[in-house]
Amino acid sequence: MGTKTWLLMYADVDPVEILRSAPKLDREASAALVRRLFPSGDFTAAEDESLCVACPGGGGVMVGVFPGLTIIAAGELAIDYPTQTDRRFLDFAQGRTVYIHLMHSVVDWFAYAVWKNGQWLRSLSVSPDSGVIEDIGGRRAFEAPFWAGERPAGEPEDEYPLPFHPLEMGEAALDDLFGYQIEGYIEGEMLDPDSIPLMAFTRVQKPWWKIF
Repeated sequence: MGTKTWLLMYADVDPVEILRSAPKLDREASAALVRRLFPSGDFTAAEDESLCVACPGGGGVMVGVFPGLTIIAAGELAIDYPTQTDRRFLDFAQGRTVYIHLMHSVVDWFAYAVWKNGQWLRSLSVSPDSGVIEDIGGRRAFEAPFWAGERPAGEPEDEYPLPFHPLEMGEAALDDLFGYQIEGYIEGEMLDPDSIPLMAFTRVQKPWWKIF
């Protein structure tokens, strides 16, 4: 497995339902969102990306504002404890449910969280080096076979420090929360993440003589 996600979604209803409806990207609203949530940054629009590449580097941001659904991908979201997500992202929800999905294949780390009306309904963060970093709220149904040891990472003799591989659970979480996978197989009604465009913005690097 080799993938990363720094992903947050605000949804009025089930995001799977909205994503499957082929929603239209609102470019004006997407650009305005960057200015509102990242006011300290100087950004310039770049070539569009898609939901399949939700991990901008270099301080960049990806956003997509659709009817009933708003998507943000930014490195600022990639923290070990989802419950410590910057408050400005939560305040922007305004009654909508917030879904966070974070994954980094280099360190086999995965985290996800669901927040609504001021409460963390679920927050999980795991890696083989740190074990269970955060485990708050009731487990969602898709987690059950992983915790039960039904999806082990390798053979028993490998002695993996967790009863499952975090990235495999991360792909299952993508399917459960958003109806797609990045490295899994697209089956049945599973969404193709490349079909959902995101506007990409790169951070403008100022010349060194303008920094001081």
